Amino acid sequence: MATDVCPVCGKPLAARAGRTGRGSVYCSAACRQKAYRERRQPEGLTVQGLIDDIGRQAGRLVPQPADALYSTVAELSASVAQLRRVARTARDTTKDSGDSVTPAPVTQLAETDFAALTEQYRREIQAHCYRMTGSYDEAEDLVQETFLRAWRARGGFQGRASARTWLYRIATNACLDLLRRTARRPQRYEPVPGMNHGAGEPPARITWLQPYPDDELPLEEGELPEASAVSRETLELALLAAIQHLPARQRAAFILRDALGLTAAETAEALEMSVASVNSALQRARPTLRAHLPRERADWRPVAPTGEQQAVLERYMAAVERLDLDAMAALLAEDVVLTMPPNPFWFTGRDALVDFVRVSLDPASPAFLGHWRSLPTRANGQLAVGNYVRRPGTGVYRAQVLDVLRFDTAGPGDRIVEITSFEPHLFPAFGLPLRL
Repeated sequence: MATDVCPVCGKPLAARAGRTGRGSVYCSAACRQKAYRERRQPEGLTVQGLIDDIGRQAGRLVPQPADALYSTVAELSASVAQLRRVARTARDTTKDSGDSVTPAPVTQLAETDFAALTEQYRREIQAHCYRMTGSYDEAEDLVQETFLRAWRARGGFQGRASARTWLYRIATNACLDLLRRTARRPQRYEPVPGMNHGAGEPPARITWLQPYPDDELPLEEGELPEASAVSRETLELALLAAIQHLPARQRAAFILRDALGLTAAETAEALEMSVASVNSALQRARPTLRAHLPRERADWRPVAPTGEQQAVLERYMAAVERLDLDAMAALLAEDVVLTMPPNPFWFTGRDALVDFVRVSLDPASPAFLGHWRSLPTRANGQLAVGNYVRRPGTGVYRAQVLDVLRFDTAGPGDRIVEITSFEPHLFPAFGLPLRL
């Protein structure tokens, strides 16, 4: 039976004025997205349920055939890792909060149930903290801070809002506290004496910017096209860098409202602001974002890597391993930009970039670093590559730099227009070894 009100917010649906066909179910895209999230809320995760699952999976282990053994072991490992995280959360929250853990069964059940609850939302909360800060390392710390605050405030959780909304509110406030303490704002890169940076304008320098592993995104590829696109697109490096230009409250309002699809009322409640203040913050935030996004991405549309771009990545890795500067240069756009946060080095234009890498890739150069190998990965929904170098006189390839690539989406899409290079301590987060 049709209804003339939105099932999410209760507002009247727009009149169809005599049109035929299927009518609207929701009054807005935000309500449609919220309804989907509620339908796909994870089923109640309990510690006993995890233990039972591990027992069933272990009971299915057989040595042959090899494919069946591998599949069951992989499933078992994932469940054990999840149980380990739940147990660690239960231990750390009670230890860090100063609460004493008594042997009473009801106290232990409350701790483990709380840990199981928070584990369901760990990936979502970490991605949210990353959007707010632009730093993978800080997002990990903020997840722990969020769960610790939630543990301390668990007595005040009345269940009037969902646990997900409650945790998002706590995480947002933890992020705002960090942003107030640091008071950092993007600057412009400055020339380094004796270095050819190219003729282009200095890009924004965001020293705290870090990449985010695709494997830790809250939605898996293909699970739901619309929600997956929103999840991945709102973590793209170009958008993350633009968000860092927003004041803290504008940033939070934009992320909660536009990236997560919360209603204006929910956003206002989470930020302890009025709806009018939230709408005003959004009106100021959106033009700022457009001003700092790449020109071809001003409409902020989802752009997934293509097969052609994957082929370019493979040629890029092969060129690096062969020390073939000409082949590498052929894959770069003429106005390519290279930045290396947190380092002060930056280059605009293919010629300046090639001049910079020539001294380390040319075996005849006194500054020759050595021979290279590369492994592909994914960061922020983009193609990326982990580069390793074997220095002269050694036999081990060591992690050197993680490159996240952006391609020309306004043209043929077969040229690299931006390379953002990051330090090697992040390799393990991407499942990459530190040595080959």
